[in-house]
This record gives sequence, C-alpha cells and structure tokens, in this order.
Amino acid sequence: MTLALTSQLKGAIKNLNPERVRRDAERPLDILLVASSSAAHAALEDFFAPASLSHAKRTQIFAMLHRPGDPGARERCDLEIHEEGLPRPYEAFSFSPDRPELMVEDVLYRREELSLALARHFPAFRKPVVSRVINAIARENAVFSAVTALPDVVPSLLELPWAVGEFASDTAFLTANQLRMAFLLAAASDRQVGYAQQKAEIVSIVGGAFGWRALARELAGKVPFGGGIVPKAAIAFAVTYVMGRSLERLYRIGYGLTRAERRLAYGDAVEAGKAIAAAFLERLKPSSGPAA
Repeated sequence: MTLALTSQLKGAIKNLNPERVRRDAERPLDILLVASSSAAHAALEDFFAPASLSHAKRTQIFAMLHRPGDPGARERCDLEIHEEGLPRPYEAFSFSPDRPELMVEDVLYRREELSLALARHFPAFRKPVVSRVINAIARENAVFSAVTALPDVVPSLLELPWAVGEFASDTAFLTANQLRMAFLLAAASDRQVGYAQQKAEIVSIVGGAFGWRALARELAGKVPFGGGIVPKAAIAFAVTYVMGRSLERLYRIGYGLTRAERRLAYGDAVEAGKAIAAAFLERLKPSSGPAA
C-alpha cells in the first residue's frame, strides 16, 4: 500500500508547476496613483511602500508607482488607484486612508489574476492573499474528499485545479494540492519557490500523507449518506488549513506553529470543515419537489 501511494504521489506531483507560480508572483506591476495634493499622494505611496521596509525594497516598489504626468503611465498601468472622492473611471479603484482594506478587498475581487504579484511586492496585500489561498485550498480538499467518498458523483464537476481523473487516489490529490499551497504561500510571502528551495516543507507535507490517510478512510466506510463523509472531509480541511497557517508563519517570521498551537488550530478547523462538508452534501441531496 505504501509503495502504491508513493507511486501515486509521484504522478500527482508531476502536475504541479512551481515555475508558473514563480512567474506569476514575480511579474512587475505598474500602478498609477492619482491624488489631489502632494500630501495625499505621499499617503498613497506610504501605503504601498511603508517606512518599515528596507531602503532597497522601497526603491524597488517606488519604481512600480507612477503619477499621471509620467510618460505613458496610464497606458501601461496594471492598476489605477485614486484618492477617495476624486472622479475615476470604472476600472480604477478608490483609496481611503481611513479604510485602506476596502481598496485591497476590491482589487483582489476584481483583479484576482494579480493577487500573487500584489502580495509578493506590496506587504498590505500579503495577509489577505495568504488567507485566501489557505481557505480556498483547504475547502477544495474538503469538498474533493467528500466527493470521492460518494457513489455516482463525478469529481470533475468541482472544477478543481487539475483533471481529477489523473489521480489514482484522493490522498494523492490532497497531498499535491497541499504542495501547490506551499508554492503559492511562498510566492505570496516573497520567499523562494520550487522543489529545491522548499525541500523541507515538501518532505513534511508528503510524509504527513501517510499519517492522516488511514484515519480519514476509516471514517468513510459503509455508513448512511453523509455519516462518515463529513468527518473525512473535515479532517482533509483541518489538516490542510493548519498546515497552511504553519507555513504562513514560517515564511513570515522563520518558524511554524508549535505543537500546542497546531492542536488548538486543528480543533477549530475541524468544526469549520464539518460545516463546509455538511453544506456541500446538503446541496447534493435531491429535492423532494412539489407534492402531486
């Protein structure tokens, strides 16, 4: 069984492309800042390049920030940010110094394709992007785990990152998705991305696949609809979520969650995973329809 899972994991990992993640994160951005005064413009610049950053990092960021008078600035800009209250085109975004998080949320919602690059280059975008990555992949793993335990449900309906038919087991998919999460989190955290660069994290993730796999399968035996599926999906969510939070701390300050912190976070994440799985299974149940 161990040899079979090892082979499946190798096949699943072949579907991952850390180079693409690195390329998306490292793409340079051009941002047009529109303000009514020098003071307002300085506030915008300080948001994107806070004084706490090193001189080298601030210099790198300032090269991506432009004013309307700069030659070709509007034509080549990826984002256009306006001081709150100024007239702006529909595609531009409004910045309020009192509620800057509203602009961040709006940008990430409307320009999701820029999220990795924004997080890597600009600290203000990092935390929300990291949280989105962790929650999204933990949810994907929970839903995938639930689907593979159900009869007559085609996993591809989930529109997950890869063609699920290429995976010989759900464990291979879940583990590969956790590796994808590690690449994305490193990229968003301005860390090195790749198999060689993240060797320790990869070894930990792949090693963990052999530990929680048996427990998850035990919970999804021949039981009434949803009886063992919800716990199985909750475990998939919790393991992925806690792993993501530990990786986030590792990339942010150099070390991950302690054992006690992991245990506490795992308990909370299991409950969140149960709710996600239960809601998903409820949507799959056939409606009774109107009475004849």
